[in-house]
Parts: sequence; structure tokens; C-alpha cells
Amino acid sequence: MSDGAAGNPLLKLIELAQRARAAASANELAFLAVNDTRVLLPYRQAALWLGTSGVHTLSGVVAVEANAPYAQWLNQLCRTLATQHTSGGALTVDATQLPASITTAWDEWLPAAVTWIPLRGLRHPENNHPTADQAGLLLAGDHPLRPDELALLEEWMDIWQHAWRAMHRPARWSLAAIPARLRAWWHGGAADKRWRRRLAAGVGLLVVLLFPVRLTVLAPGELVPANPATIRAPLDGVIADFAVTPNQTVAAGQLLFSFDQAPIGSRLEVAREALGTAQAEYRQAAQLMLNDPRAKTQLATLLGRIAEKQAQASFLESQAQRSRVVAPQAGTVLFDDPSEWVGRPVQTGERIMQVAAANDIEIEAWVPIGDAVPVSEQAPLSLYLAAAPLSSISGTLRYMSHRATARPDGSYAYRVRAKLNASTDQRVGLKGTAKLGGSYVPLVYWVLRRPLASIRQFLAI
Repeated sequence: MSDGAAGNPLLKLIELAQRARAAASANELAFLAVNDTRVLLPYRQAALWLGTSGVHTLSGVVAVEANAPYAQWLNQLCRTLATQHTSGGALTVDATQLPASITTAWDEWLPAAVTWIPLRGLRHPENNHPTADQAGLLLAGDHPLRPDELALLEEWMDIWQHAWRAMHRPARWSLAAIPARLRAWWHGGAADKRWRRRLAAGVGLLVVLLFPVRLTVLAPGELVPANPATIRAPLDGVIADFAVTPNQTVAAGQLLFSFDQAPIGSRLEVAREALGTAQAEYRQAAQLMLNDPRAKTQLATLLGRIAEKQAQASFLESQAQRSRVVAPQAGTVLFDDPSEWVGRPVQTGERIMQVAAANDIEIEAWVPIGDAVPVSEQAPLSLYLAAAPLSSISGTLRYMSHRATARPDGSYAYRVRAKLNASTDQRVGLKGTAKLGGSYVPLVYWVLRRPLASIRQFLAI
């Protein structure tokens, strides 16, 4: 130090400022703060503390041992002071305002008078992260500093902080610097805390809204036979009686129901009599032919009449056989109340009942037009029966009709058939709600699909 600056504190300050501007590294600046500040005012110990790393530099020490008891206690003291004093300049520390865990060891580590100078907006020399308000300079001596000394100390620390910021000036924006700047912003001070919370909430909400979920639709469903044998009326007539009851298990060839035999029997009897008459006329003409050659010309006509009557009789005999309808396969008989059919005239081809084989069951559902979402082959389908709401019957889509079909209630819907993934003990005819799975879509689309469709139909755009 020059002789002119030996007694004038302002000259000492100017010389320290020159040395701070000329410092070549962060360690040199830190050395100036904890060691050369002594030319301005008296103290015994000094420590430079950065919130991101703890005690950075100690006076009279080449390297700080972070795990040493003194360094750990000093780090606790500085963190407490930085938390209690977030604004203002240099101040004298009042030990009575500190926690007992710090004051009990005070006499062991520091002199009685301690001055704390908060440092703001510093960047860490290694990772260039801003320490915000979490930094400060601690000076400990035997006597408290006078007000003029505190003012001189604050001015020196302003000069020193300016030199530190100039040395650790953030780099210009670039793609490579974006991650570092984001980390620096995330670890910023209280001023950015509110924005960090809003950003975290926004990102969380965006992640939730974009979370992929399976698009599903609900439709009325029912357990139906997969490949039933449909029993239709083989002829026009009146059903006389039923040999089975609804939901009865039958064997192949077992009688199901029969038609009124009186009309069929009378027509068959008439046909047989007509056949007998035609045959008698043929025999008589054959005998006359021996005496009267002209009778030979009638034989061809009589043979044709015999063939006609024979065909009529054979047809009526087959009708009589078909009037007794038998089961084409073993299974369960499905039809309505027999009393609604007995005595009722039916036409040929009219459906009377079905015979469903055991365990030959599948799911049938009717998807409304507004819920006809695109579905892939082998799409999953679950049926929740009203009789068993706590469990579901799973199936795989077999087909979905391309055209909507009119329903008994007047609405139009697409018919869906799905085969069961496993056998079930539930009977045919039970109804419930079917859930058909489509493709995966974002959650926001799953929530807004129906409202957006309604709005678009209303606005016709």
C-alpha cells in the first residue's frame, strides 16, 4: 500500500477498488474480501458465505474444510443470518436473536462483536447459478464497528460485488445455455417462487390433459346365442300344440310342436282317393283295349293323371310329416309363451323359436349414432349385466354394422357383436350395459368429445 493511502480511508478504498477490478479469478476476489478488508477496519476473522455451497473462503486459511466442525457451525450461523436479514445493509449481529444451537458454541468459535453484510445477485464461481439473497460476508472482532466504519464497509462491498458480477456475467442466450438458465431460474430467489409454482401447476395440468386414455362408449347390451338354429313355419297352417316349454333343453330330433292335423289329413285322404280312382280307370282302360283298339289312345292320358295324383299325394304326405317339427340340434329352446302361439295361424317362413347350443353365447350391443367412434378389429368389449353389476363379461369385437338399424323404441343404432373371451354361467337373454373400447386419445379429447360434437352440430360448422 502507498504512503498516501496509509492514513486516509478513502484512498484505501480506492486502492482496494483498483485491486478488485484487476483481480484475475474468483478466488482472488474472495481473498480480497476476507483478508484485505482489514486495511479499512479492524477485525479478527472473516468468512465469505455463498448459499449454494456454504462457506467459500475464510481469512487466514488457504482452503476451507467443509466437514470441519468450525465450517459447519459457521455455515449454520450464516444461513440463519441470511434468513433473518433479507434486506438492508451492514448490521451488527445480536446473539440474543439467534437459536440456542448457535449461541451455545459462540464463545468457542467467534469473538463477541460480529458484523453481517448481505450480498445479493451473486453467481457461484463454479456453476454460475445465482445465489440471490443467499450470500454474505461475516466479520468478527473484539469491538463493534462504528457507523462511519459500517458506511465505508458497505461502499467497499458494493464495489466488490460489482467486480464479482462483472467476472461472472451470464453468457448470451444460446441453445446450449438454455438448460443452465432454466436451472438458474428454477433455483432463484423468492421473487420467482410464485412463477415457478404457476409453471409447475401448468405443466402438471398439461401432462394430465395429454395423458393417453382409451376412448370408450357405452351402449345397451345383451347375451344372445351366437349361432342358433332358427325354427320357422314349414307350411301355412294353425299350430295345434307345443311339446316343449321355453328354455327347455332338448336333444336332436326331439318333437318341438305340431300343426293342426285335420286340414292336412283331409286333403291327404282326398288325394289318396283321387289316386285310387285314377288307377282304377287305368286298369279298366287296359282291359277294354283287348276288345276295342280305340281304348289304347286313352292309356297315355290315364297314366299322366295317375302321376299327377301320385305327386299330390306325396306332397301332402310330406306336408303331414313336416307338420310335426323336430329339433335340428341339441340345445335350449328359446321362444315366447306357448299360449300365444297355440291356435294362431302362421305363414310359411314365419319364425317360431330358436334352438341355441350350450355355451354358444356372444354379446350383442347397440351403439347409438352419436357414439359410433372408430374401433379397430379385435377391440375389447365388456358387458356389465344388471343382474350382476359387480363383475363384467369380457369379449372381443367380431363385427360392427356399417349402417344404423331402426330399434323398437324408434331410435337408430349400430349393431355390434362380440365373442366371449371365456365361458360364462350367465344365461342367454340377460341385459346390461356394454362398454366398447376404441383407440387411445388424450384425456382432454376424451372429456370434450361429446360437448364439442354437440356444439358443432348446433353451429353447423
